[in-house]
Amino acid sequence: MNKEKTSFVYVTYIRSTPEKVFEAITKPEIARRYWGHENISDWKPGANWEHVRANEQRAVQLVGQVVEVMPPTRLVITWASASQATDPASYSRVSATLI
Repeated sequence: MNKEKTSFVYVTYIRSTPEKVFEAITKPEIARRYWGHENISDWKPGANWEHVRANEQRAVQLVGQVVEVMPPTRLVITWASASQATDPASYSRVSATLI
């Protein structure tokens, strides 16, 4: 049985440099200022990453794996809610190309 996959393409324009946007995603201290969470990883292909609330509870909201990284222009990760971390079918994939 073939499982149909849904694909979405979103384009977001941010008036900044690729370097600054890449840092805002990958550096916890910068992400915390903009989004109230931190993305925690060593940002190497195959590494795990976590989306952690930047408060006292430090709740992990999303988990995933780094698929591809080419600073500062490309980042590909998988992600799922922390509650679905053990279900490979629940993971989505996001690709960011910064130009």
